[in-house]
Amino acid sequence: MKNMRIVLLLVLGACLAAALASVALVPRSASGGPGDANGPPVSPEIRQMLHDVSADRIQQTIDKLVSFGTRHTLSSQTDPNRGIGAATNWVFGQFQQDAAASDGRMTVEEQSFVQPPGPRNPNPVTVTNVIATLHGTQPESADRIYLVSGHLDTRCTDVLDFQCDAPGADDDGSGVAAVLELARVMATHKFDATIKFVTFAGEEQGLFGSTFFANQAKAQGLNIAGMFSNDIIGSSLGQSGERDTSDVRLFADGPPANETAQEATLRRTMGGENDSPARQLARFVQEQADRAVPEMNVWIIYRRDRFLRGSDHTPFLDNRYPADRFTEPNEDFRHEHQNVRVENGVQFGDLPQFLDYNYITHVAQINGAALAALANGPAAPKAVKVEASTLSVDTQLEWQPNPEPDLAGYEIVYRDTTAPTWTHTIKVGNVTSYTVKGVTKDNYLFGVRAVDTDGNKSVVTFPVPK
Repeated sequence: MKNMRIVLLLVLGACLAAALASVALVPRSASGGPGDANGPPVSPEIRQMLHDVSADRIQQTIDKLVSFGTRHTLSSQTDPNRGIGAATNWVFGQFQQDAAASDGRMTVEEQSFVQPPGPRNPNPVTVTNVIATLHGTQPESADRIYLVSGHLDTRCTDVLDFQCDAPGADDDGSGVAAVLELARVMATHKFDATIKFVTFAGEEQGLFGSTFFANQAKAQGLNIAGMFSNDIIGSSLGQSGERDTSDVRLFADGPPANETAQEATLRRTMGGENDSPARQLARFVQEQADRAVPEMNVWIIYRRDRFLRGSDHTPFLDNRYPADRFTEPNEDFRHEHQNVRVENGVQFGDLPQFLDYNYITHVAQINGAALAALANGPAAPKAVKVEASTLSVDTQLEWQPNPEPDLAGYEIVYRDTTAPTWTHTIKVGNVTSYTVKGVTKDNYLFGVRAVDTDGNKSVVTFPVPK
């Protein structure tokens, strides 16, 4: 009997171990449910690219940015060692080095303009964005653009004080360092679509640089299919003392602020308040991070940004471009927008000593994985419609064909109306319409995404009523 009990315990233990092992293999997502396990595995090339993102180089970049003393938008533009001008010139030089290794695929430019006087700039000021463009190699996709950014400028407590030391290690040296590191490691790789690496200026004075860029892009008809702002991604330690090395917040806006009455009516009809382009982009990022950077969790937050704050993704949203903002999970406001000082034994100021360079590296890798998947994959389907003029227990969807020569077909996805991520997938082949039998649009939310011959998938497009 004793031997039988031992055998039984051993069997139960083996079963429990197998069950735990199977649970551990389930991809995780921020919602606590399984991730999208149907996507292609991360290619060896992209894995190597992400591995090449260097915490040491990120630290060196931030130390260099801090060495300019201040990068305030109103600071000197001619001093070779201190101020926004010196920092801008240095970033331009770094991008040029990256371009030299790109076999001609990357070009670098400065986008300068004069910002008229306003509440945070009493006099006209020249604002300069620095842009490195890694041009897409597939003719049918090269005009599709993905943009990743950080802002170069800094500030002290008084937003008009351009003479104080404003090191800006976290806000936003961390974001700029991530962008520069991504430009370096991605410049030697080829992508179907185009990627722009941008350092904006004038963010602290009122989103000057990003507003100009986004407005110009809209006026020129640029096809910006996704934009990431990396702003304050440098610290894993919050003001409350909580250390979180595995979460990064991704703020994803809902319906556009300039939504028309007709658009609002269609949205209410579909129940699509959580299916804006920005939130579809965020879901895509979460899926890519689950596969490529599994030690990190993308924490999607259904808001444009934090309370009383904003960042460079905002002007892109206002121009109807899909745009999200990365930021650390627990901020320390003693290290943002503060004069460098010690007060009651507490160190204030945005100093490098408060940064976690491994954390910044992981956030940069998430950006890189998402950018690579977006730029190597097909475009999101256009003109997706759902038949809503007749009563039916089926769901009829249609869309326009994609232009990519390596397109394999499409997938229909759907989920419960209360589910945060897509839970069901139907492979429908290379068609432009499909009827889901016996699953009614009354009970579920639907979307369509494109798939190429390598298994790369697009962002999901949410339908409008036909």
